Amino acid sequence: MTSAVNPPPSGPEASARTLRSVTDLLDAGLVPPAQAPELEQVARQYATAIPPAFASLIETPDDPIGRQVIPHPSERHTEAAEDPDPIGDDALSPVPGIVHRYADRALLKPLLVCPLYCRFCFRREHVGPGGGVLDDAALARALDWLRAHPDIHEVVMTGGDPLMLSPRRMRAIMTALEGMAHIHTIRIHSRVPVADPDRLNAEMAEALDTTRSVWLVVHVNHARELTPEARAAIRRVQSRAIPVLGQSVLLRGVNDTPDALEDLLRAQVGARIRPYYLHQLDPAPGTARFHVPIREGQRLLASLRGRVTGIAWPTYVLDIPGGHGKVPIAPDYLHTGPDGYLRARAPDGTIHRLARERG
Repeated sequence: MTSAVNPPPSGPEASARTLRSVTDLLDAGLVPPAQAPELEQVARQYATAIPPAFASLIETPDDPIGRQVIPHPSERHTEAAEDPDPIGDDALSPVPGIVHRYADRALLKPLLVCPLYCRFCFRREHVGPGGGVLDDAALARALDWLRAHPDIHEVVMTGGDPLMLSPRRMRAIMTALEGMAHIHTIRIHSRVPVADPDRLNAEMAEALDTTRSVWLVVHVNHARELTPEARAAIRRVQSRAIPVLGQSVLLRGVNDTPDALEDLLRAQVGARIRPYYLHQLDPAPGTARFHVPIREGQRLLASLRGRVTGIAWPTYVLDIPGGHGKVPIAPDYLHTGPDGYLRARAPDGTIHRLARERG
């Protein structure tokens, strides 16, 4: 149903094309000709799409922006610990378009199309131009499943990217959810505001408006992604009293230094985005070059304690492989001393005995 997907923007930017093929990448000077044969093999398995707004941020192919979206030959190699369905979406899908992992909430995936295809994505085996949109019958079945489960209080719209829907389609889904008395909260996860901000226009912002508690969660991994255009798109949502949260993935070569992570967190707060999650990378096939070990991630986040405001402090989370859910894996500042009392490690590294707290 192509009419259900928001068409690309018109106007001056329409003359620039989304980069979708190895030929496009070669013409843009983003990949070396010698890699073309290997990248053609990568392209047969994983989609590529880099919209003009995001492509314009790439300074070099392996900079923190290009590294996220430009295909690489290493994607053909799958390590033993990697899994095509690392968080168990498939096993937890009772009907197409629904994933039910937690008792009080469910994912609604109305489409499997994105504005760009991140090379580290845990759904990279499923998303792509051929992923399409749930047709009317499939969407009706998914909504009926939600209606039949009054224990579900929150719907998380994901995909693909929900903001790739047309405003008409989005409005219809929001209206249907609003009509379910047990649905109190609607959360929309999207890369559109930073990847292709013109898509989040006034009509789409209006389509998100509802009497329910609506939250937009923007996926942003580097401070440079929050351009003036991205901020303007986000403000269109914020002006309707829809709060905006930020989620990021800890990625090697993108945000894995104290300065890069600090800049990212500060940029989010500067755009009135509350950092929400810092995700440990999910072990999807061919993503090893992005992996940052958990212990390193904990040390990295700990280095920013006392250096950035608590407003900018995200929850560092691991989605346990196999569909067992997310757990916080933040740095641990407490340990039990030999006398049985807890000790707390301060941001400066000093250790302090808590006289009233026993371990």
